[in-house]
This record gives sequence, structure tokens and C-alpha cells, in this order.
Amino acid sequence: MAEKNEPVNRRKFLREGLWAGGLAGLGAVGGFVGVRSTRGDTVWQIDPNVCTSCGNCAKYCVLEESAVKCVQLYSICGYCDLCFGYLVPEPKQLDTGAENELCPTGAIERTFVEDPYYEYNIIEELCIGCAKCVKACAVFGNGSLFLQVRHDRCLNCNECSIAAACPSGAFKRVPAKTPYLLKGADGKA
Repeated sequence: MAEKNEPVNRRKFLREGLWAGGLAGLGAVGGFVGVRSTRGDTVWQIDPNVCTSCGNCAKYCVLEESAVKCVQLYSICGYCDLCFGYLVPEPKQLDTGAENELCPTGAIERTFVEDPYYEYNIIEELCIGCAKCVKACAVFGNGSLFLQVRHDRCLNCNECSIAAACPSGAFKRVPAKTPYLLKGADGKA
């Protein structure tokens, strides 16, 4: 190293500058590789026990069609004739008329099982992740509908815009080997 009062010549300046530039470049490459490997070990997911069904998943996803979709947990579904996740509050009739459906895209399919039971299936291609059905099912029903990130669609962005907009902190990184968080106090159905 140069003494405090020793003048810096061009050769010394270039040598030390190249050394510092090389270290900075090495640090940048190491940081990039570290972020990529960490990102590969985790994926984004919604904790259904924390989610408030705010609707931000449909608004803030960087994809044109959100990677967040509604899923049905059949083991706790009541198969009700009057399903609040499917029907608008105070429907004119208990039928499949569009004016009675809560989902703005018709992504919930209602199928008669036997009197008085119906099965409700989510058509993922139509679901936009707006959470209207999830919110209604949680407030008036048993909460069998909830949101999940579909990893075949998600870009797994390092700075997820949905996670940044999530008011409850329900959008979080989870290990890629167990990418789904299930509903229930213990994380299981």
C-alpha cells in the first residue's frame, strides 16, 4: 500500500483499481449465485390461516392472469345447497343462474350429488384469484375454499409484487420440497 504522502502513479492506480474492480465483480457474481440458489430452494405460497382474502392476489400479480387460484378442501366442505362461496348474498333463487353466482368469471361449478347436497369444483382456467368466494366461505360457511399459488404458473420472482402488497403477511416463501400450505391449525386438512 502507498504511504499517506506518497503520490499515486498511473501504474499503481490501475493495478489497485483493477484489483478492487475484480473483487467487486466477484462479489456481484457470488451474490447473484447465492440469490438464485436460495430462490431455487423456496417458492412463494399463501398461508390460508393468515390470508384475509383482500383481493390483492388478482390485482398485483405480474402475470396477466394471476398465478394464485382458489382451491377447494373437500374434506371440510359441507356440500351445502346454499353455499355462500358460490351464491351471492340473498340470491333470488338457489340455482346456477349467472345473476346468483358470486364468482365474476363463473369459475365455480356446482354439481348436484343427492338431495340436499351439491359439490363445488373450481375451474382453474377461469379463476382469477379475486378471493370473493374465499371470503364469503370463511365468513358464512366452513372455510373450505382458500387461495394457493400454482407453481406451474408462478415465475417465483425474488421480489414478489403480491407479497409486497399483502396486508396480512400471508404471502411467504416456503421450502420447494413442501410447496403447499394447507388449511387448519396444524397446517393439515
